[in-house]
Amino acid sequence: MKLLILNGVNLNMTGRREQGVYGTQTLEDINAEIAAYCKARGAECEFYQSNLEGEICTKIQTSDADGIILNAGAFTHYSYAIRDAIASVNTPVVEVHMSNVHKREEFRHKSVISEVCRGTILGFGKNSYILAAESFLL
Repeated sequence: MKLLILNGVNLNMTGRREQGVYGTQTLEDINAEIAAYCKARGAECEFYQSNLEGEICTKIQTSDADGIILNAGAFTHYSYAIRDAIASVNTPVVEVHMSNVHKREEFRHKSVISEVCRGTILGFGKNSYILAAESFLL
């Protein structure tokens, strides 16, 4: 099993921005934990982060992964391009968010990508990624 962990806009700043929301671990630290978790279960992980919407779309469209774990960041709330990229492939996608977006600003309550994703996991910090990986590894 190969999983693509795909992170969107501003997630490269994890550990440095809004530490009360996202914690102090960097995205690289979190990715290392996800990789170790998946490796222990016989899965391979690829990691990709971009602040550019088109690059995220291209990665979704060209991925050879068996499943995609996507934290689109703010793109979640308005990127119909990413939504359409997900809808254009047969690879299942699980949407993740480290924070509980429903306890935050109102504009974060709506996801335009949820309806084309296999499921959504949110509010468990870095463990949102682990729970998403587990959904593929069961």
